[in-house]
Amino acid sequence: MPGDVTRTTLQGMTHLPPPAEELRILDSELWQLDARRAQLLMRRAWLVTALQQPVPRGPLAPPRPEASAPRVQNVLLVLGGVLLTIAAIAFTLVSWGHMGIAGRSLVLGAVTLAALGTPVALLKRGLRSTAESVAGLGLALTVLDAYALHEVVFTGTDGTAYSALAATALAALWTGYGLLSATAALRLSVPSGLLAAQLPLLLWAIAANAGPYGITAALLVTAGLDTIVALWNTAKSVRLIAAISACAMGGFGAWAAGWLSWDAAGPSAAARAAALLVLAAVIALGAAWRLRQPVTAASGAVAAGLLLVTAAGGILRVSLPADWTVPAHLLCGVALLAAWRTPLPDSVRRGLALASAGVQALSLLWAAPLVAVSLVGPVSWAARAWAGAPSDARAAVTLDNPWPPHAVAVPVVLAVVAVVLLSAVRDTTWRRRAVIGALALAWATVLVLPAVLELPYAAGLSVLGGTTAGMLATAVWIRGWATEDPHAERTDIPSAESTAQATDLPPARTTPYPSAQATALILTVLALLTSLTLSFTALASQTATLTVLSALTALFAGASWLKQLRPLTPVMAPTALVYATALAVATGAAAGWQPQHTALLVLAVPVAAALLAARLGNSPTTVAIEVTGAVAGLLAVGLAVVDPPMLALVLGLGAVITAGVAIRPDRRAVGYASVALFVLAAWVRLAAWRIGVPEAYTLPVTVPALLVGHLRRGRDPRIQSWTAYGPGLAATLLPSLAAAWTDPEWTRPLLLGTTALLLTLLGARHRLQAPLVLGGSVLTLVTLHELAPYLVQLTGALPRWAPPALAGLLLLALGATYEQRIRNVRQVREVLGRMN
Repeated sequence: MPGDVTRTTLQGMTHLPPPAEELRILDSELWQLDARRAQLLMRRAWLVTALQQPVPRGPLAPPRPEASAPRVQNVLLVLGGVLLTIAAIAFTLVSWGHMGIAGRSLVLGAVTLAALGTPVALLKRGLRSTAESVAGLGLALTVLDAYALHEVVFTGTDGTAYSALAATALAALWTGYGLLSATAALRLSVPSGLLAAQLPLLLWAIAANAGPYGITAALLVTAGLDTIVALWNTAKSVRLIAAISACAMGGFGAWAAGWLSWDAAGPSAAARAAALLVLAAVIALGAAWRLRQPVTAASGAVAAGLLLVTAAGGILRVSLPADWTVPAHLLCGVALLAAWRTPLPDSVRRGLALASAGVQALSLLWAAPLVAVSLVGPVSWAARAWAGAPSDARAAVTLDNPWPPHAVAVPVVLAVVAVVLLSAVRDTTWRRRAVIGALALAWATVLVLPAVLELPYAAGLSVLGGTTAGMLATAVWIRGWATEDPHAERTDIPSAESTAQATDLPPARTTPYPSAQATALILTVLALLTSLTLSFTALASQTATLTVLSALTALFAGASWLKQLRPLTPVMAPTALVYATALAVATGAAAGWQPQHTALLVLAVPVAAALLAARLGNSPTTVAIEVTGAVAGLLAVGLAVVDPPMLALVLGLGAVITAGVAIRPDRRAVGYASVALFVLAAWVRLAAWRIGVPEAYTLPVTVPALLVGHLRRGRDPRIQSWTAYGPGLAATLLPSLAAAWTDPEWTRPLLLGTTALLLTLLGARHRLQAPLVLGGSVLTLVTLHELAPYLVQLTGALPRWAPPALAGLLLLALGATYEQRIRNVRQVREVLGRMN
């Protein structure tokens, strides 16, 4: 019923036919679809067959042209113009003498006027390309006209002056010809006039003997005019040529002015060169002001800033001593930063700031050699330790290095750049880097100051020591301030950007200073570098060496215990141990001890390292301290290697120290090193006693190895006997067997055979493969070695047929009992397999 009601409703709404009629309609439509599908399938099959058949080749298509008609036209026109120009040059230079003055002027003038007038008619007919070619010929003919006039009419005129006049005239003629309304469509005339305009001022200056200053001024004025054209002209080709010409002429002019400034011998010459440089800077600055592209404008401003610095620095250079040339230029570069507060465009201000940064970077590069000499130069004292205190701090750092020239102003340069970094950099991101850079520059200033001022040797050491202590104290203060300030080192506070995004508010101003942890780390690194320089410088004097090493050991040891520098303890504590090691070596040398005796004093450092590591536990500093102690131990071994008895003592003490370390649960593996050191100590002692018995060397290895193996099997019975006892047994049995085979006495073979027999019985008793196989093998070999002489005698007493007969009987016996022997071998293998 519900279905009938629904169908009745639908019939009433959409006028559906009765069910029988609707079924007939659906069957008819399905039949039509099947017929259409069959037709499409047949068509598809025919198309596939047609495509698979080879297509008959028809007539060849006409070849596609490789060049367009306009391109062919341009090539022909250019080629024609070039040929006509060559012909005109040949006529002027070769055939000119066959005609009189009137004929020459008439022919050349007529041809020139025709070449310049023809483009007007061609442009009216729309033949622009042809007009360009003919106009180019006409421009070339004007140059020939100027040459012809000089050869015929102005023969006595100076060549340079006439060239200047001709260039002026040609520039005006070509430009005016291109600006006429009838020829304004020509694109070649005005750019050609602009190129010709590059020569008049330069040629007039040369003709007038203006000297280098006048020639440079001509170049710069030409560049200025080109800049004006490039900035205010609307034609793209003219602007491009003007810009290229301005860069070329301005570059040559600026280089020449800079050379004149550097070569100036007095204030007058420097002032004239500075005026030229200022002119070049004004041109570059004007271009930067006018340009709207940020990169191009900034580049022009950078060039202007450098030119201004060169101008002012050149005047100061001739007025000040040579030592202050670089600081003078640096101050001029710093003065450029004043433009940042002017209403100049942002790109111009940014370019001037970059120019100032470039000057400062060059100044630092100039100061770098002195910093390197002050930092690395004292290393040369390592080869001349205690040769005597030098006269002053400069002699202490220039032992094998030359003193850089004009280095007296280096501290000023470093200090000025540091002050600029602190005061001028305001950007939040760059502020952090600027503060770090200022710290490094301040450190470099203090580092080079004693050598620059030629302070006494002791005063130089005091400055370096005070710098080291001061940097560590500053790091402690900064870390303490960060600990007291609850917001200084918080990492759980959301950032200003994330807070602003969450609340749709502008981000809060973040601190522009680096974190306390980063600053403390940088100060610590600088303190370490200073301490290294101090320690090498102190090597010149015995008293200074002992005093400095003692102070550095105490300083870094105390700093490593401060809670403010707890994150830096992995650096502080090993440094203190390194200086303690150096102090031990220096103390032994000062006391007149031999190196092997000094080694005992050096061992105090591994002892201290082991005690500190045990107290620190799983601290990150533990590994660094242990590694430093191990290196000190190796140094002690190296010092004692010349004396075997003392070397044995040092190795034994090292074994005791490592055994103490192995007591810690997390350092059980160090026990292997302790055993190795004990064995080495025993071997060295035996070698010192000139003992050649191999058992004396092998038994100290075998006994501990067997004990360790027995303990391991007691804890884990699954361990194989080869793993537990094999290495220890082989360490003694194999060397003793090799010695027994070359020993003419009977004592060693008897003792070795007895031992091997006991091992074999123990192996059989406890069903252990290692002692059974090793003991039985050694016992067999020892027995054969001992019976070998008797076997040789027996072989000589028997007839020659006896050995082969015995061998045959043996083979027969083996063959007769082959199956039984195989069964026995299997049983033996099974027995050995059941053994551990």
